[in-house]
Amino acid sequence: MPDPAVPGEHGPVEPDDDLAGYGGGPARSLVEAYVHLDLTGPGDGPGAAERAVLTEEQEGWRVRLDGGEVFVPYAAETEARREELTFGSGVSELIDPGQWVLVGATYARRALEAALFFAADPSSDERYQAIVSDWRFAADAVLEALKFMPEGAGELPAASFWTELGRTAYQGEPARFTRARLEDDLAYYRTALDDFLRLHAEGDDPA
Repeated sequence: MPDPAVPGEHGPVEPDDDLAGYGGGPARSLVEAYVHLDLTGPGDGPGAAERAVLTEEQEGWRVRLDGGEVFVPYAAETEARREELTFGSGVSELIDPGQWVLVGATYARRALEAALFFAADPSSDERYQAIVSDWRFAADAVLEALKFMPEGAGELPAASFWTELGRTAYQGEPARFTRARLEDDLAYYRTALDDFLRLHAEGDDPA
């Protein structure tokens, strides 16, 4: 049975009441379950990774928080860890591409803010690891949005957005959901991570 602990902190993102009525499919990983609960929760206090209650069932975990719950099959979590996939394999049944883009932006903003404090005092290994995780999660969230892109298409179809939060993001800035823009965001987050790693690796080199 996999260990339910997951890396990083998952602070709450703006809530979306409409999401609770969609499908009810399982999460592909514990990380996805926590992100989903952050999106559907009240949005105050610590994130789901800190407050959620896990119970073990025959085929997986039941993750509960503030009246919401998500089922995570053991097999799905095992596959996610084996393949080193942050949010799991396949396409999400819980989080739409509009939400994934917002989640990515949230992780990136947190990484940028934390990096400013880290530059002033680069002595905290915990903060260093959190920044690395946030940049990686930002890039992985954009990859999740790209999974919804039809083959050969230049933009995500409007039908891809089934949550109120996702639809609002799409309607407010549809150009944000083109293939070119998503690939640019992905490249930016990956470059930011590489730059951060290189900068602090060089800073640790006594030569």
